[in-house]
Amino acid sequence: MQLSDLIDLKALLIVALIFIPLEQLLPHHHEQKTLRRHWLNDAFYLLFNGILIKMGLLALVGTLMVGIGMFMPERVGAAIRSQPVWLQAIEVIVLADVGFYLAHRAFHAVPFLWRFHAVHHSIEEMDWLAAHRVHPVDQILTKSASYLPIFALGFSPAAIAVYVVIYQWQSVLIHSNTRIGFGPFKWIFASPKFHHWHHANERQAYDKNFAAQLPFLDAIGGTLYMPDRMPAKYGTDDPVPNVYHEQLTYPFTATKPLDGAGLPSAIGESQK
Repeated sequence: MQLSDLIDLKALLIVALIFIPLEQLLPHHHEQKTLRRHWLNDAFYLLFNGILIKMGLLALVGTLMVGIGMFMPERVGAAIRSQPVWLQAIEVIVLADVGFYLAHRAFHAVPFLWRFHAVHHSIEEMDWLAAHRVHPVDQILTKSASYLPIFALGFSPAAIAVYVVIYQWQSVLIHSNTRIGFGPFKWIFASPKFHHWHHANERQAYDKNFAAQLPFLDAIGGTLYMPDRMPAKYGTDDPVPNVYHEQLTYPFTATKPLDGAGLPSAIGESQK
């Protein structure tokens, strides 16, 4: 086992030791068990899905950057890197989340892409572990939309590292079974309340809250939905299987016609 693998396992242990007690102290759904349904399947995602995603990201982003590098003037990157790291980090978070928002919205709007994203929306009990149930194709394309602008513009590695750390922790937090809402800052920073509504199996919540970190992007895009209450039901009515290998092949083997049915939008209403 390589050192990087040991570091990853140590990080996963730290995340578990933080979020499992947090969900017990501040739960949204008090009745939900720590070892809820399909937790083992999502643990498999946590442990093994990252390998496929890293390989895909390296191939896709690396290939595209070769072409972008031929046209992007070096002075652009030099000017950006001359800024303080804290300012670059803010710019990276905004740019990356704009890319995420657009890609995420596309996965809801395009029927074939929705088949990949439906795997993530098949989560019926939200918790920190559920954050990792994402089809590799979904994650590779969405993360590429986030990474390409910041790599192409030449932001410093330190600023990008700040973004990556914040994104990873916030991604786990917003899926967690907690009632954290961030009070008056809920319109600026994505909270569990904000993202739980994205996963809600309620008609008025379909196609809402696409941002990963910055809810005001949804306010700008007209897709913000955050009522005072929390959702009572999650998931999708699409026939997504419950085990890892079948979920990987589901987008290619689903027999449902690509007529919009299953999309959580006005196009189709199979989630109702």
